[in-house]
Amino acid sequence: MDINYETQGTVFNIQRYSIHDGPGIRTIVFLKGCPLSCRWCSNPESQTRAAEMIFNQMDCTGCGRCVSACNIGAISMENPQRIDRSICTGCGKCQSACIYEALEQKGEQMTVAQVMEQLKKDSSYYRRSGGGITLSGGEPLVQSEFAAQLLKACQAQGWHTAVETTVFAPEEAIRKVFPYVDLALIDIKSTNDRQHREYTGCSNEIILKNAVLAAELTKVTVRIPVIPGFNTDPGDPAGEIRKICGYAKSLNNVDMIHLLPYHTYGENKYQLTGRQYQMKGTGFLSDREQEQLKQVVEAEGFACMIGG
Repeated sequence: MDINYETQGTVFNIQRYSIHDGPGIRTIVFLKGCPLSCRWCSNPESQTRAAEMIFNQMDCTGCGRCVSACNIGAISMENPQRIDRSICTGCGKCQSACIYEALEQKGEQMTVAQVMEQLKKDSSYYRRSGGGITLSGGEPLVQSEFAAQLLKACQAQGWHTAVETTVFAPEEAIRKVFPYVDLALIDIKSTNDRQHREYTGCSNEIILKNAVLAAELTKVTVRIPVIPGFNTDPGDPAGEIRKICGYAKSLNNVDMIHLLPYHTYGENKYQLTGRQYQMKGTGFLSDREQEQLKQVVEAEGFACMIGG
């Protein structure tokens, strides 16, 4: 198998010992860059392709070392957010100068070989548990060449491979990456294009088209982020969920649907990255309401899991 181990990509996290996002014990490799801007995104630091700085005001003592380290004037003590993100290049010099770790660079250029060096540390867990590697993000297909080479290298080790994706990408990216994917966890957020544009910034047309192709190439689990006011509402709580199930029936290789309940675990990251969180005031589904939606999905003929 021809693998280019020097292919580079931008990685912002490598999470070990995960028991979600695919079978067994897994390592999740998070790649930077996503064409969608979902209002509820729990990884806003993943949306831009370039490295970026996050600032935690609670850890800042106001010592000014970061100001001296930045030679382009992107940092000012008068700025409550410290960083002028319109000119910051994410070079990381301020992070190196900050002894209190109030500044942190998100996004690092890594080669396939460098990532594989990290992944091999847990290879025994993958074998014993039937686990493997999952690419997440962001949207891994934004970095399709890197994703393909990395997944190819993982399969060469005999590891199970999975990708969490919106499949919002050119068709050639699907064809390049999916031959090396054992399981695709595909987000289908809504069948309503207008609503999809309003809440994610993008049409769902490419997503619905590419999911058909992806399901011809590998096994697929459809994942539905269950967002009150977006794809579920008091008047017809399961209406959109049923529509997504109807769409899923048109796909090959789909027998499982995951319902992902809305949460606010990533809300604090918006302040850290200088962004505005747009979902304030959104309610949560009760356990009973989640179970009722699960029963709807099962009645449509799919196995269903809450979370995953």
